[in-house]
Amino acid sequence: MTLIKKETAMNENEVRKNAFAMPITNPAYPKGPYRFFNREYFVITYRTDPYKLRAAVPEPLMVDMDNPLVKYEFMRMPDSTGFGDYTESGQVIPVTFKGQAGSYSHNMFLNDDAPIAGGRELWGFPKEYAEPSLRVEKDTLVGTLDRGSVRIATASMGYKHKQEDAAHTLDAMKAPNYLLKIIPHVDGTPRICELVEYHLEDIDLKWVYSGPAGLQLFSHALANVADLPVVEIVSASHFKADLTLGLGKVVHDYLK
Repeated sequence: MTLIKKETAMNENEVRKNAFAMPITNPAYPKGPYRFFNREYFVITYRTDPYKLRAAVPEPLMVDMDNPLVKYEFMRMPDSTGFGDYTESGQVIPVTFKGQAGSYSHNMFLNDDAPIAGGRELWGFPKEYAEPSLRVEKDTLVGTLDRGSVRIATASMGYKHKQEDAAHTLDAMKAPNYLLKIIPHVDGTPRICELVEYHLEDIDLKWVYSGPAGLQLFSHALANVADLPVVEIVSASHFKADLTLGLGKVVHDYLK
C-alpha cells in the first residue's frame, strides 16, 4: 500500500520566515550581497535646462541651478551575483542632501527581469524594461538605447583617448546615491513613499579613460530621457570596476 504524504498549510511563521521577495515560493531574485565583476561604465556629463532639471528632482534633494548637470550612463554588467549578465542605461542627476553631495537616479532601462524586480522592490530604483547596448565599433565606444523598435538614446566616445587619474572617479563612486521608492497600497494609494540612500561598496576601480563624445536623446511617450535636453556636453568617461551594491536606508519619509 502506497502512503500519500498529507501536505500541511503554510503557517504564519513560515510566511514571515520566507517573505523576502515575490512570489514567496519562487522569488524573482535571491538575497544579497550583490557583487559585480568587470562592471563597465560609459558616462556622458552634460548641461541641461535648469528649470526642467529642478522639476525632475524631488525635495528635499537640491540641484545646482547655476550648473544644471545630468549624467547619461550606459553600464555593461557581464557578471553579477544573483542578477546575471545584462546591460543598463539611464540618467543620474548630481544633487545635494543636507549639504552632502551625491546623485539621484532619474530613470533606468535594462534588459533583465531579476534586477528590474530586485532593484524596484529592495531599493526603489526607477527601472523599466528596454534594450540598451554598449560596444566598441572600431575606434569608437557606442551606447544605444531602444524601447521596442524606437531609438531613445545614442551616445559615442573616442575609444580610450586619454587615461585619467582614477581618484576623482573613485570619489564620485563612493558618494551617496538617492532613490525615490514608491510602493502602492492595494487600493492604489501610496503605502511606501520614501527617499532611500545607498552606497557602492568594496570598489576595485581598474582604469578610467576620457575622450570626445556625442549624445542624442529622442522623444518617446513612455521614456522621458529627452525631457532633460542636451544643451552642452561637459565631459565623458569610460571605466571598469568590481563593486558591491550595498543595501539602502530610509533618509526621508514622505508619508509622515
